[in-house]
Amino acid sequence: MTASARGKVAVAGAGAFGTALALVAHRAGAEVILWNIDADIAAKIAASRENSFFLPGPKLPAEIDVTGETARIGEAGYVLLAAPAQATRSLLTTIGPHVAADAVLVACAKGIERESGALQSEIVAAAAPGHAVAALSGPGYAGEIARGLPTAVTVAAAKMALAEEVAARLSSASFRGYASDDPVGAELGGALKNVIAIAAGIVEGKRLGESARAALVTRGLAEMRRLGAKMGARAETFMGLSGLGDLMLTAMSRQSRNTSFGIALAEGASVAELTAPDKPLAEGAFTAEIAAALAKRHGVEMPITAAVAAVLAGRLTVEEAIAALVSRPLKHETA
Repeated sequence: MTASARGKVAVAGAGAFGTALALVAHRAGAEVILWNIDADIAAKIAASRENSFFLPGPKLPAEIDVTGETARIGEAGYVLLAAPAQATRSLLTTIGPHVAADAVLVACAKGIERESGALQSEIVAAAAPGHAVAALSGPGYAGEIARGLPTAVTVAAAKMALAEEVAARLSSASFRGYASDDPVGAELGGALKNVIAIAAGIVEGKRLGESARAALVTRGLAEMRRLGAKMGARAETFMGLSGLGDLMLTAMSRQSRNTSFGIALAEGASVAELTAPDKPLAEGAFTAEIAAALAKRHGVEMPITAAVAAVLAGRLTVEEAIAALVSRPLKHETA
C-alpha cells in the first residue's frame, strides 16, 4: 500500500502553528505524526502531551505521535511543512530524503524567500521535485485553532482536484478548508498581509487613529492585488480568506505578531531588538524587503510595502515614512 493510500499526516515542525495543525489533522480523523528537528524537545512534548515551548495550554491526544525521528515522516501520505517561511528550503533538505515518493507536500508557512523571491510552493517544487504540492493559507491564530475554535482557510494547488483532496483531509467541524486553484494568489496574500500588518501596527503605535488604520489596510489590499495581477494571480483570490480575511485578522489585532511588531517599532524599539532569536517571529519583517524588490521588478507601485521595507532597513525613520505616505500625490481610488 502506498503512503498516500494510508492517509497518515505528518506535520514537519512542532512550533505553535505546527502543533495546532497536528490537532487539526487529528480532529479530521487522520493518524498524525508531529515531528520536530530537536529530538529532545520532541521527547518532552511527547512525555507531557503539551507543547510548553511554543504553544502552552492545549493538550495533545495520545494518538498524536510526537517524534524527533526524521525517518518517521516517510510513513505519511501528506506532509505539512510548518517551519518558518525562511527555513522551508533547509527543512526540505533535512526531511526530503525520507518523504514517501507519492506523498503530497503542503506549504503552510506565509512568506517570500528573501534570497530568491520564491513563494513557498515554488521552494517546495524546486527542493523536492516530483511531489504534488499544495499551500495552506488564511486567517487563523495557532492558539484558537488548537483550542478547536471555528476556523476557515484556503487550500490552494495548481490542480483543483489536489486542493479539494487536501482540504477534505484536514477539514472537520471546527476547521474548514476552501479549495482554490490559484496558489500564487493564496500565497502572495498570506505573505504580503504580514507587511501591511506591520504598517498597521505602526499606525496604532503612533496613535494615528482607527480611521487611518482602516485607510492603510484598504490601500494595502490594493497593493497586494496589483502585485498579484503582475505575477499571475486572480484578483478575486485577494478578496477571499487568504487575502482580505487574513489581512483583517493580522492587521486589526494585537494578538498578531506582525501588528505587535509594528506597535513596538513605533514606540521606539529597534529592529535588531524585535528580530532577536528570543522574540516572537514576525514573518513580515523578513518579507518586506523582497516584496518591495518584487514590486520594483514587476513595475508595481507599493508605497506602503516600500515604506515598511525602508524603515526596517534603516533608510527611513518611522516618522519620515509616515510623512512620505501622507504627502503622496492624490490618485483615483482604483489606482
